[in-house]
Amino acid sequence: MNDFDDVPTKLGAARTRLILEKPFIGALVMHLPLMPADPGWCATIATDARAIYFNPAYIAGLDLAQTQFVLAHEALHCALGHFARRSHRTVHRWDMAADHAVNLLLIDDGLKAAPGALVHAGFRGLSAEEIYPLIPPDSTESTLDRHIFDALGALSSEMKEGGARAGRAPSLRELNTSAREELAREWQSRMAAAAQQARQAGRMGESWLRAFDELLQPRLPWRQLLARFMMSVARDDYSFQRLARREGDALLPRLASGEVNLVIALDTSGSIRSDEFAQFAAEVDALKGQIRARVTLHACDERLDPRGPWIYQAWEPLMLPKQIGGGGGTSFAPVFDWIAAAELRPDLMLYFTDAEGHFPATAPDYPVIWLVKGRGKVPWGERIQLN
Repeated sequence: MNDFDDVPTKLGAARTRLILEKPFIGALVMHLPLMPADPGWCATIATDARAIYFNPAYIAGLDLAQTQFVLAHEALHCALGHFARRSHRTVHRWDMAADHAVNLLLIDDGLKAAPGALVHAGFRGLSAEEIYPLIPPDSTESTLDRHIFDALGALSSEMKEGGARAGRAPSLRELNTSAREELAREWQSRMAAAAQQARQAGRMGESWLRAFDELLQPRLPWRQLLARFMMSVARDDYSFQRLARREGDALLPRLASGEVNLVIALDTSGSIRSDEFAQFAAEVDALKGQIRARVTLHACDERLDPRGPWIYQAWEPLMLPKQIGGGGGTSFAPVFDWIAAAELRPDLMLYFTDAEGHFPATAPDYPVIWLVKGRGKVPWGERIQLN
């Protein structure tokens, strides 16, 4: 019998090897007690940022190197504060983005991925926030583990219905906002301490040395992220997207090549300077030529600029109008009401704003990116921080 056929022995050996071979990751794993979990709620492995819960049958099916990977995977989710960084994003897409980010970092550090790990080479070097908008909203891919940062209420119900059987995790409790932020700060301190110890011992891998500052304070290069998102809507493929009502009710496949229909809205309430508008327009102009985008531009504070909209064909440079009205309050609803009334079907909408104003209650059925100057939050759509 292999010594590692025994699950507790295998887990202990995996942690020990991580400490010896990957001391940075090993130190993080040691902050998480290992708790067996019932397969009724934990098919593989899970974490709530305070412990690692594992399905013994799942661990039994992994080799030792894969066991190291899944323990490191859980610890890195915690160290990177993924449980506190989701913001308005949907849970499933955020979990997938976080898994891609973690898995690529671990593979680059020489760890052997477990079966089913999400790995997309094109996401290498990106944070979870940067990966998130590049994942299709209807993706059916599954994460390697169960992230129970947001699902503790549902999990508690499962536990009550199933009774207090062996392997359940009765200590799980929902984190409120302040507790979540405090736990994130605690994990950031742990990560900094682990990195310092590994550096002093000369055991900090090159991949971590290159990435460490970004891991502690991830920066979002908005130009690159915007470019990736715009490119993702420009693929030549067959589409079943419903046409505007005036084009009939038939839902037939059509080749979605040619021009991208891009709608841009500028928040002219006075918080964004004209030179910032110009910089943004120049960036979009450089991108729209690459994806053959037809741009419809409008401006709005609490009401639409009566001189708009302005339309730019794919071959025309995007130059801002000489006069754009504004300076009043801020409401985002007029732009979305105008799009609906005009029966436009944008492939993508960009809204340049400080996100301080009145939002429509529900999201439209087309993708929206908010390019936000400042700390304002958005209730739906994708938010890109303008640094």
